[in-house]
Amino acid sequence: MTVNLPQLRAFVAVVDAGGFSAAAAELGMSQSAVSHAVASLERELAAPLLVRAGSVRTTVLGEQVLPHARIALSAVRSVEQIAADATETMTGTVRLASTPTVCQGLIPGLLRHWCEDQPRITVRVFEGDSSEVSAWLEDGTADAAVLIDPPPGPGIQLAMDGYRALLPRDHPLAGEPLVDIRDLEDDQFLISPNGCEARIRSIHRLAGLRFTPTHRVRDLATLISMVQAGIGVTVLSEVSRSLIPPDLILLPLEPQTSRRLVLTGPDARPWHPAIRTLAESAAGYLARTGSRSPMAVEGAAPALP
Repeated sequence: MTVNLPQLRAFVAVVDAGGFSAAAAELGMSQSAVSHAVASLERELAAPLLVRAGSVRTTVLGEQVLPHARIALSAVRSVEQIAADATETMTGTVRLASTPTVCQGLIPGLLRHWCEDQPRITVRVFEGDSSEVSAWLEDGTADAAVLIDPPPGPGIQLAMDGYRALLPRDHPLAGEPLVDIRDLEDDQFLISPNGCEARIRSIHRLAGLRFTPTHRVRDLATLISMVQAGIGVTVLSEVSRSLIPPDLILLPLEPQTSRRLVLTGPDARPWHPAIRTLAESAAGYLARTGSRSPMAVEGAAPALP
């Protein structure tokens, strides 16, 4: 049996892109070449990896092979980047995952900065909820992630992201320098059931309040629109500030609490060498611009093989 990297690369690209045509565009190959590579891999394994009827999806075998294919490709990228690093030329593609608020509020500025500061590194963004982001980092779908309150370990802390009350500017408390969560008890409370809910629930508990949201809204833009419409109020993190329209206001919240945003790589396999370069570049940019603070190195990146 002879399995080669182009076969694995084509297989993973079809899964990630959702089809052969999109994978071909991603890889810069013809669709027939991608199809041939996947078919030859299936012949080597003597079983189909993909169901081609309707939307392309993995078979049971394909699902089992996929994480190993990702690890193999990740190892090759690491070898290539180590060689590039030895010649002081950091290049390659880093797949970065994070949650919607971080992707919408923090990542765009970082992408713009990285494009200028590290033009030879391409960053592809994957947006998901906290559990999805952690799973992607573990199974190799993502090379790096901005995690929220991860356990102690290697990574670079980008921000201490405080929680704020989001109110319409005509709300009675909009002119106050600080809002006590207890003063919002009579307002309808809106919540996005994602990784922030546990922390917002904790804020209510610290204030001695029951957590009884009126509406649960998954999409952040919908949540903000509902506050604009006067349907209720909510609590968002400071990183969301750039998304807030002028008729709403984010105000410091009591009890005060915050979350750590940490750019890191996977625990179970070597890091893509470009991650540390991106992390240090990001920390320097945020410190210079004062966009988020404080920034601190939590630990050195793990040794690469």
